[in-house]
Amino acid sequence: MKNILLIGGSYGIGLAIAKELQFENNVYIASRSNENLADVKATHIAFDATTDTIDTSQLPTVIDGLVYCPGSINLRPFKGLKPEAFETDLQINFISLVKVIQSVLPNLLVSEQASIVTFSSVAATMGMPFHTSVAASKGAIEGFAKALAAEYAPKIRVNVIAPSLTDTPLADKFLNNETKQEKSADRHPLKRFGKPEDSAQMAAFLLSDKSSWISGQIFHVDGGMSTLLVNG
Repeated sequence: MKNILLIGGSYGIGLAIAKELQFENNVYIASRSNENLADVKATHIAFDATTDTIDTSQLPTVIDGLVYCPGSINLRPFKGLKPEAFETDLQINFISLVKVIQSVLPNLLVSEQASIVTFSSVAATMGMPFHTSVAASKGAIEGFAKALAAEYAPKIRVNVIAPSLTDTPLADKFLNNETKQEKSADRHPLKRFGKPEDSAQMAAFLLSDKSSWISGQIFHVDGGMSTLLVNG
């Protein structure tokens, strides 16, 4: 069984990944809360990605997979954004990711072939109004992941999942009534918004041996939004 570390696995996509992996892997979840984990087969480690350094003594010597789930959706007009807002988004989306990877790199390197999965956003590819801050931090993830994949090939594979709007607690204010849900669904060529399971299934694939010849890629789990123009 593989040892998989999820950073942030108590809610949304992270929780869906934990549920997807729990029976065929040893899952470790490092998150601020263990809420929603009562029925999940996993070891929980109290950890805040924005402030803490992960305690590697609580982790197995070998880590075969790492998934970094924390993120932000900060949508505001550029003229109203202070530099501090960009710094906050960059911290949670990217800088904290770097710190986690550096902390557990020795554990990843002793795996036969480790897999790192990170999350970007469709906004890093498409120009969307009010997305300047989140697009900047997610774009940093995509460039970093490709460089890291090149540096550590073939020992560590690194891939990125870039979803569109997904029904998680983080996105609740964008999907909290029927009108918003209908408008969001209609924006996507596949005529629905994302479910946590959509990204969870992709993450499970990228962590598995079935993807052993895949690295340095950005996977758009976005209902076709980034590449398809339908009824446009």
